[in-house]
Amino acid sequence: MNRHLLAALPLAAVLAFPAFAQTSSSSSQDQSNAPAQTTQSSDNATGTGKQPLQPPSREGFWGRVNPFARKNYVKRQTEPIRDRVNELDDLTAANSKAIRDTDARAQAGIKLASDKANEADQHAIDAGNKATMAQQSAQQATTRIQSVETVVSNIDQYKTSNQTEIRFRPGQTLLSKNAKDALDEMANGVKGQRGYIIEVQGFSSGKGQTAITNSQKMAESVVRYLVLNNEIPVYRIYLVGMGNAPVAADEAGKTKHISGGRVEISLLKNDLEQLASTGSPTTDQQQQPK
Repeated sequence: MNRHLLAALPLAAVLAFPAFAQTSSSSSQDQSNAPAQTTQSSDNATGTGKQPLQPPSREGFWGRVNPFARKNYVKRQTEPIRDRVNELDDLTAANSKAIRDTDARAQAGIKLASDKANEADQHAIDAGNKATMAQQSAQQATTRIQSVETVVSNIDQYKTSNQTEIRFRPGQTLLSKNAKDALDEMANGVKGQRGYIIEVQGFSSGKGQTAITNSQKMAESVVRYLVLNNEIPVYRIYLVGMGNAPVAADEAGKTKHISGGRVEISLLKNDLEQLASTGSPTTDQQQQPK
């Protein structure tokens, strides 16, 4: 038995020597690495606020490739790595959420600025349209004022528009059918119009007051027909009994007296009717819906 014991002692010494050497080297390596880890701790801080993981120390005879490593040993080595991975996942998720929130706020701000810009553009377009309408209204008002000024300046300047002459036999004051047709034609042309007057001048042969009276009666018969049969206002008719006044000179420059009787009817107009026709489109434009 002593022989077996002597044979086992050298074998035990051989097996214990590597383990003792590995333990001594590991402790010396840990002591030499400790100052370096302390120096670099402040420089190698991670995004989680913790120090970076240190490589695990060699344990046992086989180190990290020990085929006899147990489950607890593997768990103990991987738990720090798993914890750091989970922390990094949480940090990544928080950063992603912060990025999404920032992007959402930026997009909302951009959309709000775009909406404000579009609203400002619409206000500018509306203001431009209103300015254009105001300018058009000012131009129409200016044109209207100029037309009114022209009419007012020419309000008493009547121009001959139509003339009709009716003949009477000596001593006659009744109107013939042809005379009535001529008067009806003239009256139909002025119905509903403004800015006109009718001048009626009676002429008669004879002398003195007798001729004036006869010419007055013939002119009155014309006025009476226009008022009663054609509803011409009396205030638009001017009657004059000219008696035996000479007729206007002919092309040869000679004046002559007439025989019998006649009545000259002259339709005179000013620019009031033109003003009314000019103002109608402006009134229609103002009544149009906008």
